[in-house]
Parts: sequence; C-alpha cells; structure tokens
Amino acid sequence: MALVSGPGRAGSSVLPDELQLAIQAHVKYIQSLDTRRDELEYWLTEHLRLNGLYWGLTALHLLNRPSALPRQETIDFVLSCQAENGGFGAAPGHDAHLLSTVSGVQILGMVDGFEELEKRGKVVKVGGGEYRGKEAVGRYLAGLQNRETGTFTGDEWGEEDTRFLYAGLNALSLLGLLELVDVDLAVDYIVSCANFDGGYGVSPGAESHSGQIFACLAALSIAGRIDTVDKDKLGQWLSERQVDAGGLNGRPEKMEDVCYSWWVASSLTMIGRLHWIDGAKLSAFILKCQDPEGGGFADRPGDMVDVFHTCFGIAGLSLLDFEGLEEVDAVYCMPKKVLERILGPRYGEND
Repeated sequence: MALVSGPGRAGSSVLPDELQLAIQAHVKYIQSLDTRRDELEYWLTEHLRLNGLYWGLTALHLLNRPSALPRQETIDFVLSCQAENGGFGAAPGHDAHLLSTVSGVQILGMVDGFEELEKRGKVVKVGGGEYRGKEAVGRYLAGLQNRETGTFTGDEWGEEDTRFLYAGLNALSLLGLLELVDVDLAVDYIVSCANFDGGYGVSPGAESHSGQIFACLAALSIAGRIDTVDKDKLGQWLSERQVDAGGLNGRPEKMEDVCYSWWVASSLTMIGRLHWIDGAKLSAFILKCQDPEGGGFADRPGDMVDVFHTCFGIAGLSLLDFEGLEEVDAVYCMPKKVLERILGPRYGEND
C-alpha cells in the first residue's frame, strides 16, 4: 500500500507518524466506482454521474495518478451526456444543467479532450447561427445569465444562486469565452451578496455560508475583482470555522465536515489568509476521515466514504502542501499544471 505523510504549511506542529495518506487504496476505490452497477446506490445517484466523474478524476490527478481512468472512455462518456442545446446533463438522456456542464468542461479539460468536443460535439442553432464544440457549450451557458441582475440560473426552470454564477464563469473561462456574458454585471451581483460579517450568501441578504463564500470569491477571482472583498473581515469569519477537532464547518454552531476543508481553506487561500488556521490540525482531521484499507474519505471519522468527500479531502490536503500531492488551484479545484495548459499565458494573471 502506498503511504505518504507530511505536515501542512499552515500548521504549527508536525502530524503524528501514524497519519498517512493511503494513495493506492484511494486510487482503487475511485476506479471501482463505475463497477458497482448491481448496487441500488449506483442508480439512485445517476443524477450526479458527471459530477462524480469530475470529483473522482480530480482526486486521481491530485494523487498523481491522472491515467488511472481510461481517457477515451472518459471523453466518450462526457460527450454522450451533451444535450441538444449544447449543455451537458448528469448522464446520457438527462436534461442539461449548469452544474453538470461545468463538470463536463472541467473533465474534458483535464483529459485534454476539447479537440474531440470540437469534432464530435452537438451542433446547436442559436439566434440564426450554428455552433459546435466550445462555442456551442458557451452559447448554452451564456443563455443562462440573467441580463438584468447578472446572476445565472441552473437550467431553463429559473432557479438562481451564486453557485450557478461561479459555475458559469468557471466553465466559460476554461472555454475561453467569457466575453459571451456580462462579467461586470455578475461582479455587481456578487458584491450585493456581501454581508456585515464579511461573508456571502446565495443571494442578497441571505446568510453567510462557507460554500457560497467559495463560489463568490472564486467568481470574483476569475473576473479579476478580488479587490472588492474585505479580506480581513472575511478571513476572521472563515478562520472561526475551525473547531477543536481540527476540522472546519460551514457556518457557526455546525459540525465539522471534510468538504469544508476545501470550501474554507480555498477561500482563505484566495484572500491570502490560509495561515490564519492550524493546517496541521486540519490535515490530521482529514486523514482521520479516510478508509486506509478500502479507500475513500468520509465527512467525519467512522462514517461511510463517498467520492465527493474523497475529492475535497484530497484537495484540502493539497492546499496545505501535503507531501506527495499535485498542487491544486484554489479557484477551479483542478491541478495547476492542467490549468497552465488550458489557459496558457492568461493563467494566474488575476492572482
């Protein structure tokens, strides 16, 4: 079994020797996920299939095992999820949704599959024009922006919140098509969601929440407008999310959860305040949530593992410079070296 241990850069102490990352077990766990078709849970989670592939593939890249899933089969599956309007559904035959679409774009980016999207993607008719490949996906995404408020809907049914705004800017920036939407109006909407405590909610006046704070900060980072953030006030709120057990929670008085190792730590990274939490204690908490034999991470120690928490647990460790992991980007939750390939000279220009 491949084991790696190492302290986080934001910590004040060294991790205990027994806390090690079971790399090979995690790789095998992720590889096994699509072989469980005889289990009810596999079919009950079909609405998360494309998201799940993104979570698993991201974890594998950060574990330095980018080829652990077959590239061509991955590309074929993503393209099979593309709907007639250019967006991607959660699985073949599902309606397109913004969250599935950003996962589809991120997956194709990680496996260097944009060229196949150009060749084999759906042809979409919009406003008298015909589009294929990146442009077809971009037109679908642009059609989800509310041109009065700047925010985005998740799909044709109209639900709006800051997650969708971030997802839209994320995918469009990876496609090189941010010019298709009103970025300034989107920034104005995010600014209107800021609260007295420095945090952000799903909409103006909504309670601050760590997940939404990540979405807003990442969207502002993509737009090059992180200057609008009160970094000290927000950093204080985020640093208070660390509990005695070392983990992080999403808002006051809630239990710690491995996924907030990403939402909170990435937000602190974007505003330059990651050192405001104890990285060694956080790394120790994350590692206690892994199954060292069967692989995968759970939300808390002793619970059932799943690919969602596996992705964000490993991504959290990467943010903390855990030994043996590929470096993750705090804005996109993708490997930095992948983004350097996709974005080229533009990558990092807004840091």
